[in-house]
Amino acid sequence: MTNLYSIAQNFQLEAKITSVKPLGEGFINDTFIIETEHDGPKYILQRKNKNIFSPIPAMMENIQKVCTHIKKKVIAAGGDPLREAMTIIPSKDDQLYFLDEEEEYWAVCLFIEDTIAYEAAETPELAYAGGKGIGKFQSLVADLKEPLVNILPGFHDIRYRYKQWDKVLAKNPVGRKEKVSEEISWIESRKTEMLKFWELVENGAIPTRISHNDTKINNILFDQQGEVLCVIDLDTVLSSTILNDFGDAMRTYTNTGLEDDENLDNVSMDMAVFKAFSKGYLEETASFLSPTEIDYLAFSARYITYEQVLRFLMDYIDGDNYYKTKSSGHNLVRTRAQYKLLQSMEEQIDEMDKFVKSCVASLKK
Repeated sequence: MTNLYSIAQNFQLEAKITSVKPLGEGFINDTFIIETEHDGPKYILQRKNKNIFSPIPAMMENIQKVCTHIKKKVIAAGGDPLREAMTIIPSKDDQLYFLDEEEEYWAVCLFIEDTIAYEAAETPELAYAGGKGIGKFQSLVADLKEPLVNILPGFHDIRYRYKQWDKVLAKNPVGRKEKVSEEISWIESRKTEMLKFWELVENGAIPTRISHNDTKINNILFDQQGEVLCVIDLDTVLSSTILNDFGDAMRTYTNTGLEDDENLDNVSMDMAVFKAFSKGYLEETASFLSPTEIDYLAFSARYITYEQVLRFLMDYIDGDNYYKTKSSGHNLVRTRAQYKLLQSMEEQIDEMDKFVKSCVASLKK
């Protein structure tokens, strides 16, 4: 069993450790909180998941580049860089991580005290705050020119997903393909439109920027007055289109049902939440977004939701090898629920697009 106290001692902490305790559920990384004596600083200790992120040293370099850039911006604005940006604590040999005897990677960052985090954006007001948070992050790193290592190859790349898709359909390893011919048609009928969008990313018509890629509202810390403080959990930062961040937020924020809802009547896109998030987001980003990015902002919600339909269905056909499932049909339930959300977005896309355009126009007056 890993000795957490021993692991923590390998980092440059300011005070003597008094305890190391589990923090949160740890779906990807194992997370712990380090407490130190005499009311000294608290720290977050994480075992990084090397099966998902590779290579871990490059991932940590990505995070450090982003944090360093944000801290400079915060200092220039007269803010507090220890509260308005993540602070990575180096190991005693001045690395951004510690590699233990079992070749597991560990990292430590400063715990930011007196903050508020929300588990879900249950109201338009919270959705607006979430939009401000993601928009503020993107605005702060919009002029970061240092390249980041792609530690998640193929992430949100629909051309890459189609290659996987075609292989799984050809292999049909557990004989499920014949049971889902209708669902397969959902994917095939939208291929041309989705590739057309991705080609704009590939040819630079939609610019490459720093994106967060995990835009859940619980990755945004707020101060006690409810103002955005900073964005955390930067393991997934990449150079890609920031439309992915907007689209994925809309996939999760606006769904009136569950991601795996068996009652499809529960599932739809909540337009009020879409508008609230979009308003908060655009207040922070409209000044630097390109016309093409604005043109495809609403569409990105469809794109990311469609990609998730494809991935759930692909995993079902492949025999449930990627996502954790509760039953043999769980991925199919997810597929159908996400498809219902996609349909709701498609039905409302004109209103979504019209709101984005009107919001940008009013902000630029």
